[in-house]
Amino acid sequence: MTKHIPPFRGPSLILLAVVYILMSEAGFVAAMALRHGAAFQTPFAPAEALHQFLALSPTAVRVSSFFLFGSAMPLGIFAVTAVSRLHFLGVRAAGTNIALLGGLIATIALLLSGAVGWILSVPEVLDSAQVMKAIVFLNFLLGGTVFAVGFGLLAAGVSVTSYFMRLVPRWMVAVGMLVAIAGELSSFSLIAYPANFFIPITRFGGFIWMVSVAVGLTKNRTQAQVANGGDSPLMATGAD
Repeated sequence: MTKHIPPFRGPSLILLAVVYILMSEAGFVAAMALRHGAAFQTPFAPAEALHQFLALSPTAVRVSSFFLFGSAMPLGIFAVTAVSRLHFLGVRAAGTNIALLGGLIATIALLLSGAVGWILSVPEVLDSAQVMKAIVFLNFLLGGTVFAVGFGLLAAGVSVTSYFMRLVPRWMVAVGMLVAIAGELSSFSLIAYPANFFIPITRFGGFIWMVSVAVGLTKNRTQAQVANGGDSPLMATGAD
């Protein structure tokens, strides 16, 4: 007789992924729309060019930082909920803890990056070229490299455990591992500028991975346990 298994109770992974993506994209749109024609400058631009860009675009900096800060909340809840759902589906592996660690790192990185970025909208901060440059680089490192490394761990932890438990299709696992590899490779940006290329791959590839794995885990809500009479997939195969 098949045991009755209550459904998973928690936030919708799909909704969290969509909200995170919308918040992230809103920050980019705000930065483009509110900069009043000022030419965008990377953190590696001369201090004079950075000063001119930031001085002309305080609203763009403030609003984009707000959305960046806000995007951390759905990302963090997504990570915690994904790990909770994996536990619900019977996963008992170190990968879930790795995913949780990565999600927390990425979440904290976005929170700090948004807060630090907001400081750049304060005119007095721009008076010192050294202070301004230091804050710009800190904002970039937190929202770029640190975030990408953390998100890579999140993607790796969820993807590897999902693969061994056969919870999602292999193509979702492949996307997750590509995002994870790109995220970890972005750490080389600390010693080689070209490695910054991996940061946008992690960020935008992460959008695709989050939505797909959210759908995959949601569809697989209780299938594994029901098919095995209420036991986890590992127990059903006789694994220790």
